[in-house]
Amino acid sequence: MQKMRTLIYIIFLLFIVNGCNQKALINPEEKMFDLEIFKAKEKFYEDNSIFYPGISDPSIRPILNQKINLAADDFMVVSLKENPTELDYQEKIKIGLERFSDIYDKLDTEDRERICLYFEELMDIVNLESSGGLLNNFMYGFDPN
Repeated sequence: MQKMRTLIYIIFLLFIVNGCNQKALINPEEKMFDLEIFKAKEKFYEDNSIFYPGISDPSIRPILNQKINLAADDFMVVSLKENPTELDYQEKIKIGLERFSDIYDKLDTEDRERICLYFEELMDIVNLESSGGLLNNFMYGFDPN
């Protein structure tokens, strides 16, 4: 009987430890709050901490802000799903990056890198580890992996 209790106790502990290792530890309310903060902050301005000189053409800053904020909105929609998956978020990344196609040729390398960093911020908010190569394709035209 004692062995049975010990075995049940060990199995119970394993379930608890396994549950603690799940990715989706941030609840939807926290995600929404963090995504709203992301949307509210000023974007595409000089940022010396990442050596970003600011947008190369300031006249397109409002367009870029709108496009990146739409991506945050897309992430909000996915985050509200009962069980959002990596593929759900990656699909929204794909859609979000496609929004930049009409002005892609107006962006210099630093601007494209900054867009990718904004997407990485969004990914961090929802605990998404990989864009599935989408950011590399946007930045370099191919996925080196």
